Amino acid sequence: MSKIGRALISVTDKTGIVEFAKELQNLGIEIVSTGGTARVLREGGVKVIDVSELTGFPEILEGRVKTLHPKIHGGILFKRDKEDHVETIKKHEIKPIDLIVVNLYAFAKVVEKGADLDTAIENIDIGGPTLIRASAKNFKYVTVVVDPSDYSKVLEEIKQYGNTTLQTRFELAKKVFKLTSEYDKMIYDYLSKIQL
Repeated sequence: MSKIGRALISVTDKTGIVEFAKELQNLGIEIVSTGGTARVLREGGVKVIDVSELTGFPEILEGRVKTLHPKIHGGILFKRDKEDHVETIKKHEIKPIDLIVVNLYAFAKVVEKGADLDTAIENIDIGGPTLIRASAKNFKYVTVVVDPSDYSKVLEEIKQYGNTTLQTRFELAKKVFKLTSEYDKMIYDYLSKIQL
């Protein structure tokens, strides 16, 4: 397994993210980020590449579209040991993304505060679930972290091996599908109570 070279970080829960990103940076890992996360990381002294710089396309529609781009998802989803996949990403100048650190918009918290329907809908995460599901699907090659409590284990393995173990990537991938299934059910349960 090759070393992790690039991480994409976009988190709602900023707990421990600056320290984690600094450690990654110290290990020679390039950090790509979006909006508020990029700002927090920069303020914390982390060198960050904006997603828009990587994609060559700005964040649009009030942030609704940031990471939904072939230069992001191609970098996550390609099979590192499949020659035609490697040729395709080189041809399209897509850089590999080996580590995804994402947690989702806090839909439950917004709804618990009594938000109206429009506000609730704006807090349905689209890019986050897409990123983490893509990464979890490609766990053979990509590490995905959705929980700050996993930062230390991931760092420990990267320091030891240059990457995480396949077993860890598999466990983290399962965590993603559990999270996204619960997230979608929460949205469904909320919308089921709404009368238009």
